[in-house]
Amino acid sequence: METPPKTPNHAFTLGVFVLAGLGLLGYFISHGLIGMRELDRTIVVKGLSEREVPADIAIWPIKFQEAGNDLGLLYSAIQNKNDLVVAFLKKSGFEDGEITVSPPSITDKKAREWGSSEGAGFRYSGASTVSVYTEKVRLVLDSREKLLDLGKTGIAISGQDYESRTTFLYSKLNEIKPAMIEEATKNGREVAMKFAQDSDSRLGKIKRAAQGQFSIEDRDQNTPQVKKVRVVSTIEYYLSD
Repeated sequence: METPPKTPNHAFTLGVFVLAGLGLLGYFISHGLIGMRELDRTIVVKGLSEREVPADIAIWPIKFQEAGNDLGLLYSAIQNKNDLVVAFLKKSGFEDGEITVSPPSITDKKAREWGSSEGAGFRYSGASTVSVYTEKVRLVLDSREKLLDLGKTGIAISGQDYESRTTFLYSKLNEIKPAMIEEATKNGREVAMKFAQDSDSRLGKIKRAAQGQFSIEDRDQNTPQVKKVRVVSTIEYYLSD
């Protein structure tokens, strides 16, 4: 059976459908591209969380100097003063497990390759350190104010230099991390919502987020037993009209 020849009306109808199909295809493609461009509209904000917390660990080194011309007597003098320092700490309320006595450091001025011992009052000089590692931070603060009692026994306590300064630590960061991360995220979202409102946009979902590192620093140089914990989170949100 032969196929009937195509009429002009049939060809016209086919052309209309083809054009309509191409039009719809263009419509969907253009709107799809617009939607993709809208997905590319984002805002990056930073959320901050800060807290002040008390230190829960104290490291208190008590360092003193001794000098003499007889090495044996020098060691004996250092040992006696170590015993006095330990007795002072125990009387203050510290326990044996919190106290460490380091081996003394002795310098022979005549054995040095540089300089000269001429004019020096003593040939030998020694230094010893008794350290306290404790969670009794308040007791450390109170006991430091009583070091004058040790000075009255003839012990020359070194000042708060780098080697003898008291260090305060905060070891409970994991306990406050979740709440601080939540607070930083909430803070960042509030900033993003304000930006979206000001730009007549709507805030969308999070595209990506990065948690910053936690930092622990002294609140100030006069109160190192109080720490400032800080974290900054970086969050990128989608925006739409």
